[in-house]
Amino acid sequence: MCVQMSKNTKEERLRWILPVYNKQIKLVNTVKICPYSQRSLERWFSAYKKYGEKELEPKSTRPKINPRETPVRIKEKIIQLRKETKLGVLKLHWKLKKQGINIHPGTIGKIIKKEGLTRKYRTKKIRYKYLKAPLQAGELAEIDVKYVPQRIEGRRYYQFTAIDYATRWRYLNIYDDSFIYSALKFLKELIGITSFKIRAIKTNNESYFTNRYTGYLKSSDPLNPRLHPFDLLCQELDIIHYLIDPGKPQQNGKVERSH
Repeated sequence: MCVQMSKNTKEERLRWILPVYNKQIKLVNTVKICPYSQRSLERWFSAYKKYGEKELEPKSTRPKINPRETPVRIKEKIIQLRKETKLGVLKLHWKLKKQGINIHPGTIGKIIKKEGLTRKYRTKKIRYKYLKAPLQAGELAEIDVKYVPQRIEGRRYYQFTAIDYATRWRYLNIYDDSFIYSALKFLKELIGITSFKIRAIKTNNESYFTNRYTGYLKSSDPLNPRLHPFDLLCQELDIIHYLIDPGKPQQNGKVERSH
């Protein structure tokens, strides 16, 4: 069996559209064997149905010329006046109007900007002086959890890490899970192993550290919500518990960099 190949784009499009137009095959079934998309076939079918074969010819992709485009001689006149007089947009508009050339100030501004003839104003750069408050050992510690990247014998393990903000002293331990019990156990271990007193800690908003976004709304008394076990342990150990903003891990940057 000999199949004649299409000589041009129009014949190729007709080859797929005519069977659909003559109701020999449905367009949905044509899509299954056609190398072109359904959207293209629908567009060609609609064009052929309205205007015939002529509309299936590929159109030129050359950019169309705007008939209202500013003539080149006027552009050159604006550029020349700008360079010679250094006048602003409105004054150039008035000057050209006296010469019989009526052109909108906005158009003049666009021509000047495109040619790079706009004024460059000097702006004073404000330099801020940041004061870093010195912290003592144990004043603030960052805590976070990271799962161990590779499974060991098919099991997932989790690393709890704590870093002192002032001294960069670090303590970490591995647990089988990242549940509340593991978080409480890690905090107790941290307090027991440090040579200095931990006064405050900073964590993210995961459920093993806080119930701010889960338990508060479920509390029967919204003004006195049920506290998370981690917060209760912090109160018992006289530790302030800070939470970073949601989606801002850079606020826990020391421990994040460690991970």
